[in-house]
Parts: sequence; C-alpha cells; structure tokens
Amino acid sequence: MKNIFANPEKSIAAKLIIATGLLIVALSFIFWFATLKKQENDIMSIALKYGGSFVEFAKESSRHSMLTQNNEQTQEILETLSTPEGVQGVRIFDHEGTVAFSSEKEDIGKPVNKDSISCKGCHTDPGTGTLLPNAKSWSVYKDTEDATALKLISQIPNEASCASSSCHLSPEHQKIIGFVEADLSLALLDEALFKQGLALTAYVVIFVIAVSIFLGIINYKIVTNPVQKLSDGMEKVAGGDLEHSVKIDSIDEIGVLASTFNSMITDLKEAADQKARWTQTLEEEVAKKTEEIQRTQTGLIQTEKLASLGRMAAGVAHAINNPLTGVVTFSHLMKQRCEPGSDDAEDLDVIIEQAERCAKIIKNLLTFARATPSEKGQIVVNNVISKTMTLVKNQEKFHNVKFHMDLTKDQLVANGDGTQFQQICLNMFLNAADAMKLRGDITIKSHQVEENGKPHAEIIFSDTGSGIKEENLPKLFEPFFTTKPVDKGTGLGLSITHGIVKHLGGSIRVESTLGEGTSFIVRLPLVEPTV
Repeated sequence: MKNIFANPEKSIAAKLIIATGLLIVALSFIFWFATLKKQENDIMSIALKYGGSFVEFAKESSRHSMLTQNNEQTQEILETLSTPEGVQGVRIFDHEGTVAFSSEKEDIGKPVNKDSISCKGCHTDPGTGTLLPNAKSWSVYKDTEDATALKLISQIPNEASCASSSCHLSPEHQKIIGFVEADLSLALLDEALFKQGLALTAYVVIFVIAVSIFLGIINYKIVTNPVQKLSDGMEKVAGGDLEHSVKIDSIDEIGVLASTFNSMITDLKEAADQKARWTQTLEEEVAKKTEEIQRTQTGLIQTEKLASLGRMAAGVAHAINNPLTGVVTFSHLMKQRCEPGSDDAEDLDVIIEQAERCAKIIKNLLTFARATPSEKGQIVVNNVISKTMTLVKNQEKFHNVKFHMDLTKDQLVANGDGTQFQQICLNMFLNAADAMKLRGDITIKSHQVEENGKPHAEIIFSDTGSGIKEENLPKLFEPFFTTKPVDKGTGLGLSITHGIVKHLGGSIRVESTLGEGTSFIVRLPLVEPTV
C-alpha cells in the first residue's frame, strides 16, 4: 500500500484512488447540503400543517361561545389553549385590528402591530387598507429567547349565523369579521434539526473516511490478493488435493479464471464421487426391493391363511349347523310339552338361546373370513352387557374374577346385530381373564358422549392384568397377532371384534400401562329407541 502512494504519478491505482476520493468528497458535500435543506423544508411543512390545525381548532372551540356572546367562556378557552408547551399565545382581533380576546389578558383592547404579518399579510399598507393579491397566513421570526417561532393567522368569515346574531353589527356584505392569531414556538424543532444536522455531518464524514480506506485497499483486494490465491491453488491441485477451491467471488477476468479453475476441480471430484454414489444407491435399491418383496410375500401368506380359514370355517359351519339345528328343533318340541314358566321350560330356553348363539359364533367366524349379512335391529347396550356378564361369571374360567358394573341409567340404544355386540362383550371378558391369568377385577363402564356433534355410547372394559407393551399396541387388531402362547390363542378375537365394531359404525381403541392393566374403549353411534 505504501508503494502505491510513494510515486502516485507512476501508479494507476494511486491516480484512481485520488480521483475517486475527490469525487466522493464533492458528491458527499452536495448530498449533505441538499439533505439538510430538505429536512428543514419538511420540518417547516409539518409545523405549518399542525399549526394550521391548531388555529382551526381554536377557531372552532370558540365559535359557539362567541355566537352566544359568552365572553368569559371565550377568554377561558383561549387561556386553556395556550397552556400546552410550545404555544406562546392565542389572540382574536376584529377587522379593525383591535384585540378582543387573548391568552395574555394585558393585550385585550390593544391594537395589533401594524408591521406584523397580522396586518401586512393582507394589506400592502395597513393605513390605506390596500389588499395584497395573495394574502399571507404565516411568518417565521425569532422570539425573545432567540428561538424560531411561527405566527399563524386565520380569518373568521362572516357566516349567516354571525351576521344574524345580536352580538354582531357587521353587515352581511362584509366577508371577514375578525382573525384568530397563534404564536407557536419551534424551539423543539430547531433542536431536532440541529441534532439531525450534526448526525448527518457525522455520517458523511464517516462515509468519506470509510470510502477512503476502502479505496486504499481495493488494489490489494481485486488484484494482488486474487492472483496470489490462484497461484497457491494451482500448486495444491497439482499436488493431488481435489478438495481445494480458489475462493474469488469477483466477475472480472481474474474471477472468471478462478471460476473456470474451480469448475475443472469440481468435475474431477464429481467423477470420483459418482462411482461411490452409484455403488451406495445400488445397495439401497436392492435392500428396498428386497424389503418390498418380503412384505408382499408376507401379505400373500396372510391372504392364503385367510382363504384357508374361510374354507375351514365354511366346512365347520356345514358340519356343526346340522347338529345345532337338531338341538334347537328338539328343544322347541320338548318345550311344548312343558308347563309355561316351569323350571324345565326356562332351562330349555337357555339351551335354545345358547344353541342359537353357537350358530351366531360360527357366522362371526365366517364374517371375518368373508362378508355375510347380519341381522339389523336395535341394541340396548346396557342390557346386552349385563346379559353377557351373567352368562360368563359362573363359568369356571371366571370363578376368581370379580365384575364391577358402572352402567349409566340412561338408555343407550344403537343400531346393529345384538348377537354381534354380545360377541364383542364376550371377547373383551375372555381377553381380560386371560390377561389377568384368571384372577383379578374386570370393570365395565358405560355412558353417553358427544363425538363430531353426535351422541355415542362409550363402553370401557378394564382389567387389572399385566398390561400390553407399547410396541405391541399398534398390532393388536391385526389378524393372527397374539401375545398368548401358541395353544392359548389364535389372534382372531380382537380382529373379529374390530371388524364388528367397524360394521356397527363405531370405533375401538386401547389404553394400557405395564403392570397396571388394560382398557378397551368402544364407541357406538346412538339412535332414538323405537316404541
């Protein structure tokens, strides 16, 4: 840098820096001067705008009191208006220049200064009354404290309400009956303008210094340093370092040369990396396709299991339906021989009901394997729950299980097949007993809830078993999934339950805590009971 300015006549960089520096200084001065003038004009425009609004406000505030000839109120209004900081005084004088009202009481009755804007704003010569072609409504002057002040004048027109008022003697042809004058201090604006001037001056000086420093190092940045970087980069690439790149961001000839050099290095590195990416991509695709094939194979095996189950269920149904039909038929015949209401008749009713239930269970297995029509009707939810609990609690499997019923007193009625809902309850009881190892408490709760604005019955089956692991919860309703030993479960109970609940238009979910127990929550849409 020192060598540049040692002989500036021999250095293009020195000549360029000096010429550009002088141009920047000149332009900065012009910008500084123009900006100061612009700020001064803007501040004055704002002062005139708000000052004019203040005068109009004063005129409107005193209008009513002057119309009603309430001089005390008018005087009080002007004194109140002069209290804010920056308001030096407010006066109202008539067309002859006599002060009628003033925030300074000593001015009342005195004439206004003939040499001020109050008179010369409209008249070329206040003595002759000659009017100016363009009246002036404001002037700027220095007050007693040598601060800038703004004097504003606004005419009070002779309105119809003024001419007809008993307090005025002005004829209707007289257009102006008086004036409102306000003196506003601009000391705060002077101070703000002064501070802005100092700040702008500081900004311009800092800018000139910064630009000068920049011009001092520009030669180093755009010529000497880039060439040195390019030279060092070539040496490293020649040594086999393909990770190196020359960081020159300019778009001049040196920048284009560096960009071309970096592109060459990138192409060489890309060719080497492409081989590695191809190998990795090929391995990932092979693993992905293998996983898809395995999932497809698992699905096909599962489908074949379901198809086999359907064929088996059909055979079982044909094999069992005939004996069950015989049991039901002969039970009905025996019932006809018994006295109505007798113990034998009631026992035969149980036999008939349970035989028909066996037939329904076979149909449920068929429902899981293939679609079969169900008997539509109305399900009284609490009745089915109580009935199912009565059927199972005396079985050996439930001897050490305590049932706790907390059923709502409201009548919960849903549409569907009552036998299918009974199968849901039975599956819940059986799963709970197995989870508790045939010893514990089963709690059944029912109540009405709202879901999507519609009434639903919510039935909660809770047990005190060992709970279900969190990773197994998403798979509970999958066919053939079970956590029981091979000889203890088929994995179809919850799948059938899930299918029945969905068939009834409801939903089922599970909540479980290891070591504490599991709760299955079933929701079914409610309907109005038929009479």
